[in-house]
Amino acid sequence: MTKDCYHCGEPVLTGDSYNVEIQGVNRTMCCPGCEAVATTIVANGLTSYYEYRTAPAEKANLIPDELQSLSLYDNEDVQQEFVRHENGIDEVVLSVDGVSCAACAWLIEKQISTQDGVSRIQVNTTTNRATLRWDPSKAKLSTLLSKIHALGYKAAPFEADNQEAQYHRTMKQYLYKLGVAGLATMQVMMLAIAMYFEVFGDMDESFRNYFRWVSLIFATPVLLYSAMPFYINAWRNLKARTLGMDVPVSIALLFAYFASLYATVTGTGEVFFESIAMFTFFLLIGRFLEMRARRTAAAASANLLKLIPRLATLDSGEQIPAKSLTVGHVVRVLPGEPFPSDGVIVEGITTVDESMLTGESMPESRQLGDKVYAGTLNIDGNVNVEVTAEKKDSLIAHIVQLQDAAQLAKPRVAEIADIVARYFVAVILLISALTWWYWQSHRPEDAFWIMLSVLVATCPCALSLATPTALTCSTSTFGKLGILLRRGHVFETLTKINRVIIDKTGTLTEGNVTLADTAVYSDIEKSEALAIAAALESYANHPIADAFKNINVASGVIQVENVIGEGIKGTYQTQEWRIGKPEFALSDTRAAETSNHQIWLSCSGKKIASFQLVDPIRESSQTLINKFHEAGIAVTMLTGDNSATATSVANQLGIDELVSGVSPQGKLDYLKSLPEDQITMMIGDGVNDAPVLAGAHLSVAMGGGTDVAKASADMVLLGDDLTKLLDARHLAAFTQKIIRQNLAWALGYNLVILPLAVMGFVAPYVAVAGMSASSVIVVTNSLRLFKKDLIERFKDK
Repeated sequence: MTKDCYHCGEPVLTGDSYNVEIQGVNRTMCCPGCEAVATTIVANGLTSYYEYRTAPAEKANLIPDELQSLSLYDNEDVQQEFVRHENGIDEVVLSVDGVSCAACAWLIEKQISTQDGVSRIQVNTTTNRATLRWDPSKAKLSTLLSKIHALGYKAAPFEADNQEAQYHRTMKQYLYKLGVAGLATMQVMMLAIAMYFEVFGDMDESFRNYFRWVSLIFATPVLLYSAMPFYINAWRNLKARTLGMDVPVSIALLFAYFASLYATVTGTGEVFFESIAMFTFFLLIGRFLEMRARRTAAAASANLLKLIPRLATLDSGEQIPAKSLTVGHVVRVLPGEPFPSDGVIVEGITTVDESMLTGESMPESRQLGDKVYAGTLNIDGNVNVEVTAEKKDSLIAHIVQLQDAAQLAKPRVAEIADIVARYFVAVILLISALTWWYWQSHRPEDAFWIMLSVLVATCPCALSLATPTALTCSTSTFGKLGILLRRGHVFETLTKINRVIIDKTGTLTEGNVTLADTAVYSDIEKSEALAIAAALESYANHPIADAFKNINVASGVIQVENVIGEGIKGTYQTQEWRIGKPEFALSDTRAAETSNHQIWLSCSGKKIASFQLVDPIRESSQTLINKFHEAGIAVTMLTGDNSATATSVANQLGIDELVSGVSPQGKLDYLKSLPEDQITMMIGDGVNDAPVLAGAHLSVAMGGGTDVAKASADMVLLGDDLTKLLDARHLAAFTQKIIRQNLAWALGYNLVILPLAVMGFVAPYVAVAGMSASSVIVVTNSLRLFKKDLIERFKDK
């Protein structure tokens, strides 16, 4: 029986000549063309194409070009895994290979942002990832990727495993280049020492020329192979008419080599083969160590995605790839297994370790109807979970996306540093030319190596790394605290706040509102009043509504309208019913003034019933308020609740100012009324907090709050421990300290080494060692933000 080609579906007439392993199975292809295309799909991590396709592919060309392989990314089924859609704009996170400094990022951003349909592209040099937003009706993803490829960089949708594999390939190539440069350096240095110190006595000129030719042989592979990464980066920059860090490096290498080649061939002048070999060797060591350190910083967020298991077990017992789960699937999760997707428990009870999300080490109990999240660990129960979000829409994927966005949002000091670094390269080239011109007329035999030292020693690599590495490390440490950053200005603003504005319900209190007492004021039955109240509250998304969720709902409530910050109204048996604040629900509020009940139910403005609610204060609230007071920060409680409960909570916690009974607009008006010197941080959780969260200098949303609140906030506290905000403040201060240290070192080094190099006091190999060490020091200093005891030290302060 004739087999069909797994790729195009046509009959296979060539036997088993062409095969590709796809998803662990050896698949037969009909021709080398299909084999080549299938191999490309697998190599780029796009095997999900075969899972989602609805028909075999068209017959492949025998020699597919790059554009053909990139066009696979335009397939809607393939895009399901990595492209997010929002209001007609698509967004994808890309892995970009070849980015080595801020100039590379600037070049990609400048060129791609001018393409039709692109609304934004931001490149992170630390993580080697880029966030691209574009209008799919105006541009195809494959076209934009091909533009990046044309600049000399390889880009593909980010996948943690693929990026790690690419990292290992790159590091292996660097090790090969480093090995060649190291061996050549040892050989050339031995010959150079012999010539410098004339170990063999008065060396005959023929022997000197012989040593030069041998040095040339050893130095040539270094120049043509080991130094290739520097030439590639320099060519990308020059082709785009910009100047990057590797431009002066490449110029120095090429000038030194061809000057030495000329001196060797003619037998006159000085040779610099030992400088070329040592220069390249030290540069590669520095770049190698820098890449390892940057990878450590970048891996923290990427590793979150690895917590999602590869396989998921359906309730039927069938195992399928976790990434192919869709909304509605029901999966079985056994004790000790991570959850493969976000979902709701539909059978069983268990405890869940959510430490990777919230930073809380104690497991939380979960039962029927409770939410669970991909990557968290099922501890001790067999549960069935109904999938509510695909992998790309899961909370953990959202966290990684927001961390990337926070790292991409550069503070003003970082933007200035990038601009300075870019223009500093041009200044270096000018100073180097002037240095050569000066020494050529005063000491011509030394003019060339002095110019080389200036070119190399002052390369501003460390300056461009000073801020992004620190931000990347700090963002990951924020994640360990259970705090999700959504804006880059958090690091600057968090240390400047002098007033905290905080909501009551669900923030200072637990949000576990329970119904303590019900009073009825008409001939209606208490059970019916509760049923009508529950029916109205079922349309709300607020902790108060949760107090009515276990009460049977009255049927027939229609035309319901949620008046944010006031209450809810609807029609029941042709009459208007309202539940909420007394001034919203009642036409006569005198009864409410003498009652401690917060919520009132009315029919056509007449009081029907009132409800007293109880909401315990969080254990961490008192510590938070005390610590803010110790830091000289004033605290305001801003709440829509105007009952005695609000006053009681404010007095119990020692709040400086209570503003109660205000609407969402009233909260925003209060914020605007504050003096300009007040730097505010707003903490809230509800829909009615969204406007004031958006208006504050810095805003924090509780992880259990509404999606609207979290979308308006600069930070999201994933757990319930408010004291984590104190840790965050210390971390932000430490991050700024690290950035200042990095910038001081990078600028100070360049300011010191430049005049010394111009005056001829710095040999080329010393310049190389200094420049490499400067970059490594900056990156290593940033990695202090990863120290395991860092968070514990914050807690002790």
